[in-house]
Parts: sequence; structure tokens; C-alpha cells
Amino acid sequence: MNPVEGSIIRRLFYACETIKKEMFKPLIAAVAAAPLFAASAFAGPYVNVEANASYPDGEYTTATTDLHIGYAGATEDGKLAYYGQVGPGFVHTDSDDETETEISGKVGLTVAASESVDIYGEIAGITGEDSSGDDIVDFSGKLGVTYNF
Repeated sequence: MNPVEGSIIRRLFYACETIKKEMFKPLIAAVAAAPLFAASAFAGPYVNVEANASYPDGEYTTATTDLHIGYAGATEDGKLAYYGQVGPGFVHTDSDDETETEISGKVGLTVAASESVDIYGEIAGITGEDSSGDDIVDFSGKLGVTYNF
């Protein structure tokens, strides 16, 4: 039976399968590759506003909103992309319902290991106080691999 003959459901299913096969893979590849190309396409200064909230066990505890100024760039061959940003971080905690202003920032790299594999990493930090009231800097990091289809 010809896939475009038959019931409307069969025709819709065939259309969806065709769209998925023909369009979905390139879309995923484009989205996955965007961070590497974005750095070279938009080399220079930028502003980044980012909000992160924590809900352990489904209960809100903290939220941090960063307002950063940064710089991004890449090597001429596009094999290395980098960025760095810094600015105030507004930290709200549910326990005392107050917002503290801290200094936060992050730096990151993306390395094109091959035509289809990128390795990326980021180190972020934010000022604060430990339980005894001493000033500290909390660091976090991430490392990952992206495979482009």
C-alpha cells in the first residue's frame, strides 16, 4: 500500500515519520553545534543574565541571579572557543527571606577534538560566607563532551 493512501491517521503518521527522519537529525546537530559557532560568530563583549534556583526534595531553598558582563572569542581556525564573565550575583535564601549581593563569575572553553566531537569545561565561583562567618569563594565546575551528528 502506498503510504499516502489509506486513513488520515496513516497519512499523518507517515508525514510525522518523514519529518522526523528528514528534519529532526539536522535540527539536533545544529542545536548541539550552536555553542561552538556562537562564540566565533559573536566574538567580543556580551551581557548575560542567568537565574538558578534550588529545590531539594521539591522544596525551594535558594535562588541566585547573576548579572554578568563578559567576553567571548575563538581562535581563527575555530578549534578553540572561550569566554569569561563577572558581575554581581544576587542570592536569595528561603530560610531568612533575604537577598545578599555577592560577586560571581565563570570562565569556559570549548575544544574541537574532531569534526564531530567537542570537549567543553567551565569553572564558576561566587563569594559568600561559611557557617562561622568567614568570607569564602565557592567554586563549581563542569566538564562534558558534545557529539555532533
